[in-house]
Amino acid sequence: MNILVVGASQGTGALAVRAALDKGHRVTAFARSPQKLALEHAQLRRMAGDFHQSASVEAAVAGHEAVIVTASATRLSAFKENPRYFSQGTGYVIEAMKKGGVKRLVVLSALGTGDSRPLLNPVVRALTIGWLLKVPFADHERQEDQVRASGLDWVIARPGRLTNGPARRRYVKKDSIESVPASISRADVADFLVEACEVPSWVGHAVQLGG
Repeated sequence: MNILVVGASQGTGALAVRAALDKGHRVTAFARSPQKLALEHAQLRRMAGDFHQSASVEAAVAGHEAVIVTASATRLSAFKENPRYFSQGTGYVIEAMKKGGVKRLVVLSALGTGDSRPLLNPVVRALTIGWLLKVPFADHERQEDQVRASGLDWVIARPGRLTNGPARRRYVKKDSIESVPASISRADVADFLVEACEVPSWVGHAVQLGG
């Protein structure tokens, strides 16, 4: 497949690029600073652009078969500047995909968003969704609503607390509201994001991830 990863320069996005290349796909790494991606591969193309600029996103989406959205702010103050950080950019991605006839959309959200909120420990839920990360979680909900209403072949990934461990590929995937382990490595999340591009099993589902 020809896969676009939005937010590809670091973190889970960079790992998704690597996972997709390891599985034999062609990958475009889209980010403000794609040169930060410490990876070289014959099937990798870097593309500089802005997740919050419609024309930039449209140029990136064209010609791909699937899009993975992992873009996130590196500092909480970014949500004070733009409380619709996730939903604004994802809206541009959806518009561009519809215009370009690209169907498969995989979006990185978070465990505790929407109907998965009861799965969080009550103390964690109060501290994160109720206080520290109230604005990002509210925007994840807007983002998920957009994705569900998009008419695309969508998949929402909801991992728990992210760690930097290696990919073990023994993580838990639940497309119903069921408990999963509280944490998961970014590498395993990246593995799922690529799988969600490849197979029809998860289309139309928000998937809880832990492991």
